[in-house]
Amino acid sequence: MADYEDFDYNKPISLSIWKKMFPFIAPQKKRLAICGILMLCAATVDVLFPLILGYAIKHNIEPRTTEGMWGLLITAMSLLTIQAVNVRIFVDLGIRVEVGISRNIRNAVFFHLQGASLSYYNKTPVGYMMARTNSDTGRIGELIAWGLIDFSWSVFYCIGVVIAMFLVHWQMALIVCATIPPLAVLTLFFQKRILSVNRIVRKLNSKMTGAMNEGITGARTVKVLVAEDQSLAEYSGITGEYRHHATHMALLRSIFIPIVLFTGSLATAAILGYGGWEIAVLGADLSILAIFLQYAGGFFDPVQNIVNILTDFVSTQANVERVSGLLEQEPGITDTPDVIAKYGDAFDPKKENWETIAGDVMFKDVTFRYPDGHENVLENFNLHVAAGTYAAIVGETGAGKSTLVNLVCRFFEPTSGSILVDGRDYRERSQLWLHSALGYVLQSPHLFTGTIRDNIRYGRLEATDAEVETAAKIVHADQVIAKLEKGFDTEVGEGGDRLSTGEKQLISFARAVLADPRIFILDEATSSVDTEMEVLLQNAITRLLEGRTSFVIAHRLSTIRHADIILVVHDGKIVERGTHKELMAAGGRYHELYTRQFEEEAEEQVLRSQ
Repeated sequence: MADYEDFDYNKPISLSIWKKMFPFIAPQKKRLAICGILMLCAATVDVLFPLILGYAIKHNIEPRTTEGMWGLLITAMSLLTIQAVNVRIFVDLGIRVEVGISRNIRNAVFFHLQGASLSYYNKTPVGYMMARTNSDTGRIGELIAWGLIDFSWSVFYCIGVVIAMFLVHWQMALIVCATIPPLAVLTLFFQKRILSVNRIVRKLNSKMTGAMNEGITGARTVKVLVAEDQSLAEYSGITGEYRHHATHMALLRSIFIPIVLFTGSLATAAILGYGGWEIAVLGADLSILAIFLQYAGGFFDPVQNIVNILTDFVSTQANVERVSGLLEQEPGITDTPDVIAKYGDAFDPKKENWETIAGDVMFKDVTFRYPDGHENVLENFNLHVAAGTYAAIVGETGAGKSTLVNLVCRFFEPTSGSILVDGRDYRERSQLWLHSALGYVLQSPHLFTGTIRDNIRYGRLEATDAEVETAAKIVHADQVIAKLEKGFDTEVGEGGDRLSTGEKQLISFARAVLADPRIFILDEATSSVDTEMEVLLQNAITRLLEGRTSFVIAHRLSTIRHADIILVVHDGKIVERGTHKELMAAGGRYHELYTRQFEEEAEEQVLRSQ
């Protein structure tokens, strides 16, 4: 996780960083403006209450008269009513602003992730993306909403109190204001240290999120490897470090808060001393002392609040940088503006301009290197797979079989050269145009939370129930589904965890069939089912691939003997190509792989028969 937390946590508050959030704040500007007006009104009412108390002391309590009392009570009740209405409205608006800003940022992050390239997902931890999408966006929305509201009230209140104090008694006003500089110094001293620890705590919180996500998603592997102790030890190490720094932060606060209270008490004591002296010696008005005791008692909380909020804005800059960094991450594969103008994008497709795909694929002088690689995987590679051709890709694990498939699917693009689909460079058309014609069945299929019927329907969302069931029947998934208690309405669980790997594979096959693609990509799609089911799948695959272009990454070489062309991959290079008969006759690497696997399968059959 450390590689993804490389931010400067000691920057001062920067408007240029916060500007990146303006597009998400802008829709809430009207509500924020209303909140600002309400805070001005609330601060004015709060400033007036001590003055009303002073008026009551001077005109009613000291002279012991009730004259004008009803007018005073009505005024006080009116102000209380105004304050209650203020609180009701600004709390409602504050919640709406917080949720609205967080929603806008989260939608933008999720939208951006949908367009991120495959390479981004390959190198970025899920926990990192989850923390950015949930924790960071929530923190930003909360601070902008309530931070600005609290800051507005605090500033308005402090300005109002200072003006009122100097108008009532400037000498006492100076006594109260004299405590502000030492309080500001103390606050800055402690807040700088609290902020430093708080940043570490938040960084560790991101690590905990990532570790928890990994522990949950990898729970099955942990249990199989009996690695619970190690997993717990690693997580406990992070939580232990988190506890240490969180305790340190609590200690700093436990020292800081009493000091602030003590400083405020000193101001109150000074007011009592000086005011009492004026009353006893000079015969000053008691109401003035009462007013200043009220102001002195409530003046330091908003001052401290202003410093705390400014500190929070500095602290939250790291969250802003992480979110904006994710949003500014350029997708590895993008369509040109001209292509988007004609064909649309994933969220606004212009299908009326899409040409029908026949499925002719040609690699033309293709050289390819992975974005983070140092060597070419393909060099001046040429290959023509005519529409309707069955092309098989074989090789040992890690040989680079998926590279060709990723290039065909445009998950990556050639470093140089071009890949033509139906005679045109596929970069001249949109990614969605190509992907809509692909049927991709992975070795480890992913199912979405929902029913089996819902998951098959992802192949074509407008498909009827009858079409969904027909697609399942073609790949013999109906036989497995019929054995389940709720049939097609069976919940598959998160990621399909309630089903076996073979069952998930069959459902992903049915999903691909329902999409009726012109180009099929099968990535060792039968390696996770038993031998009996594999025979059924192979019969279904033979029918499915008729008339369609197909790229099949084969695990069992015996299943691709009838392929129109077999590509043998070794160390990321195509070392042989031809039909099964041609490659066996050549006696090269394919012959070696096929013979070795044939012998292994024969040995397995002998062992099973014993």
